[in-house]
Amino acid sequence: MAMTQVLLLGGTFDAHVLSNLLHEAGVPAIYSYAGATQTRRLPALPMRVGGFGGVRGLLQYLRAHRISHVIDATHPFAAQMSANAIAACAEAGVPLLSMERPAWQAHAQDRWIHVPDMAAAACMLRPEFQRVFLAIGRKQLAAFAGKTDARRFVLRVIDQLEEDLPLPASSYELIVARGPFQLGDELELLKQRAIDCIVSKNAGGADTYAKIEAARALGIPVIMVDRPLLTRREQCQTPQQAMDWLRQTR
Repeated sequence: MAMTQVLLLGGTFDAHVLSNLLHEAGVPAIYSYAGATQTRRLPALPMRVGGFGGVRGLLQYLRAHRISHVIDATHPFAAQMSANAIAACAEAGVPLLSMERPAWQAHAQDRWIHVPDMAAAACMLRPEFQRVFLAIGRKQLAAFAGKTDARRFVLRVIDQLEEDLPLPASSYELIVARGPFQLGDELELLKQRAIDCIVSKNAGGADTYAKIEAARALGIPVIMVDRPLLTRREQCQTPQQAMDWLRQTR
């Protein structure tokens, strides 16, 4: 297949690395960013920001821009975007590769409580979990709106908030910070706030893994939200593997 244009669905650090590799190799490509965060890493490629308008909008974009390959390097929990890419690429006959970092695996000392989604995570907040670190970003906080009685949340987000959260202001402490986070800092955070439970997505990667290591060291339970299930598609784990796939399919 002759190379015309690669669409890189980004938003992760690995997508940023891949954008640099594509640029250095002279591969024509567009980096698409959902725009969920304000403090984004600027890629080396031309960038578009925002959604496509569902499967039909993405399909129209693929055809209008003569996209020959799509690499989905979105966050493992960006399930709707990934599902749209699977459907649109299948209809357009465009090769699709998912670049997804491996999920974290529990160690023998970990106290994980596996749940399928955020609603289930909220239901697993036992009465004894009174100081909860919600390490989930800001988009799905509504699931915990009914769990604020006599409970204090610690929230960590990448950007300063411009909108009200679906939680009473008296029920949470807000921390604005971007990873990577170090083990010593995470241990201090958990101890200072007397955290007795963490809610986390199984995002994988090293940037935010220190909180899992800290929870293990302190014996703190982690309510671990498992990754959403998607239709099987071709996958890789690293930017270099994605470059190899492009060379093999062009």
